[in-house]
Amino acid sequence: MCPGCFEKQLRIDELQCEVVRLKQKLRYEERKTKDGYFGSSTPSSKKPFKEAPEDTVKKNGGALPGHKGHGRKKISDCQIDETEKILVGNKCPHCSGRLVNKSFIKRPIIDSVLLQVKNILYLCQKKYCPRCKKTVSAKPPVLPRTLYGNQLMAQALYLHYGQLIPLGRIEEIMGGAVSTANLHAAFQRLSRIWQPAVDRLITEYRKEPVKHADETGWRNDGDNGYAWLFCSRNISIFLFEDNRSSKVRQAILGNRRLPGVLVVDRYGVYNKSPCSLQYCYAHILRLVEDTGEQFADNEEVQRFVATLAPLLAQAMHLRGLDISDKVYYRGAKTLRAKIRRVINAGSQHSGIKAVQVIFNENERRLYHWVKDRRVPADNNRAERELRPTVIARKVSFGSQSKQGALTRSILMSIIHTAKKRLPADALQKWLKESLDAIAADPSIDVYSLLPPPRP
Repeated sequence: MCPGCFEKQLRIDELQCEVVRLKQKLRYEERKTKDGYFGSSTPSSKKPFKEAPEDTVKKNGGALPGHKGHGRKKISDCQIDETEKILVGNKCPHCSGRLVNKSFIKRPIIDSVLLQVKNILYLCQKKYCPRCKKTVSAKPPVLPRTLYGNQLMAQALYLHYGQLIPLGRIEEIMGGAVSTANLHAAFQRLSRIWQPAVDRLITEYRKEPVKHADETGWRNDGDNGYAWLFCSRNISIFLFEDNRSSKVRQAILGNRRLPGVLVVDRYGVYNKSPCSLQYCYAHILRLVEDTGEQFADNEEVQRFVATLAPLLAQAMHLRGLDISDKVYYRGAKTLRAKIRRVINAGSQHSGIKAVQVIFNENERRLYHWVKDRRVPADNNRAERELRPTVIARKVSFGSQSKQGALTRSILMSIIHTAKKRLPADALQKWLKESLDAIAADPSIDVYSLLPPPRP
């Protein structure tokens, strides 16, 4: 090859590399514009908003043609809570003639009763004992130094910490009969009462065979902070802190070796936890799909993604199938072998190598679901429990002080733990009964008031 042709070929190779680099940069900018700075992991609050074109709008939902449906369920007589007679009158509206009684038409409906706040005066009787010369007085069924009754407090606790409704909105719901300042003071007093129960819950959480952990952003007095969740099937422990360091993890898990498996994402703080770890496959699947989008023109990457992504999805869905343990463990071992085969296959592409390195360096943190069916391959439990907190953060903008964050940590831990252990409609009743028990005996063991764990 002549010197001139050789220089031209070098220039052509240089320009081809430049084209590939510019294509990758353009693809990155397009993905950043569409999904945000962190790709598919970008929080919904940080994603750029763009209306979908009319031709991409999906058709209206609803039942498929030919679906019979279930219809509206009837209300039986035993389910009626109140009966009200609607009278017609004595004159006919058409001819003004006298009407004669005939019968009643049953028209059952489902309605609600507005929340009514009442001012109650308790007359607490006092008596004197001539024998010991002491005065005995009756105690009202309310907490000491509290303006609000236990029923109102139970409803406020349920709405604010159970349904995560802001206190200002609760004040409106109750017709302005309560004030946010008084509710804050009452909640802080209750948090000090319930603190020992949370300490016991942390001890019980450490013994759980399957534990979950996750965190999300939470502002505290205008500064950035984090809402931490450590949960299991029967326990939910919330912590609202101003940092995302390992101190929070140590406060809950301690330093001694613990039984069971902790399911987490790949955040490095959890790597030194004193128990076995299971990495969430949903996060890894997202990384694999992002790799496929980043290198959409590379056939090797597309084959890798098309092979590995379905295997990760099957691993997450296997636990929910209605199959026997024998069938589950046989299928789990088969899936693990297929995943390893894909991971151990050689590759020269940097995107594929990045995924393979995660599996090769964290082998001990990826396959606990194969040996124990109780361990899921994803962290959906923690993420779903944190979702209402994310919504509350957008509505209330976080806590106003460190004391408010501590109060929220304690009361949300108690209420959401009880919510897991009770029927859907029994939480308010349990809150009222617990407050009554504390009012009757301030020295009661509050941990004993928690509902028993589900079997």
